[in-house]
Amino acid sequence: MKHIVIVGATSTMAEHCARIWAEREDCLFSLIARDQERCTRIQKDLETRNPNTQCKLYQVNFTDPAAISELITRVSEIPVDIALIAHGTLPDQQACEEDLSLCEHTLTINGTSPVIFAEAFAKQMAPLDYGHIALIGSVAGDRGRKSNYVYGAAKGLVTRYAQGLQHRFAKTGVRVTLVKPGPTKTPMTQAMTNADSFADVREVAQQILKAIDSRRQTAYVPMKWALIMMIIRHLPRTVFNRMNI
Repeated sequence: MKHIVIVGATSTMAEHCARIWAEREDCLFSLIARDQERCTRIQKDLETRNPNTQCKLYQVNFTDPAAISELITRVSEIPVDIALIAHGTLPDQQACEEDLSLCEHTLTINGTSPVIFAEAFAKQMAPLDYGHIALIGSVAGDRGRKSNYVYGAAKGLVTRYAQGLQHRFAKTGVRVTLVKPGPTKTPMTQAMTNADSFADVREVAQQILKAIDSRRQTAYVPMKWALIMMIIRHLPRTVFNRMNI
């Protein structure tokens, strides 16, 4: 039975990943979330999809390194096959500019917190020379843009961190995958302009699992975003500064 730990298990993207895993094989899920009521509903859904599925629910302060370390040590008593770190928020950029507390929270939840979780898993996996850490980043981390630069800065941190972690484990049995979704239809994005044109979350989840299964280091989902972001990253500053993005 594969042991899969999902941090931010109530995120829509993570929930759809869990559904796919449950439908295709027997899993022991360790679901870590802040909203335990919703997490319980997800547990029941997964166990309905596969009667052999087992779920354990955990709650932790996502900004407390000591609590995170203690929890991941406890969860890892059963060796972790896959750790999917998927939590985050998507606040309004202007609100972050006007409210420094929100700005700090955005940077912490989307940047520092995923890194601390990943380091906690790395500490457990390194002695075993086994395990797979998958981090959900974002295309927003590829280049700072005025429309979401606080959120993008946090995801940029995750990108650089994942690159370093991949380098650290390059010659070991521990795998690290960074997933960079483009705009995706979830409750977090439903109020955004052109939300109806965003990628279907079920298809995104399928591509996330495909990237994990194939042990890819970096995966843009949908794949078109690899080309789009390559162009954006290489635009001359004089051209880039005239764009309203």
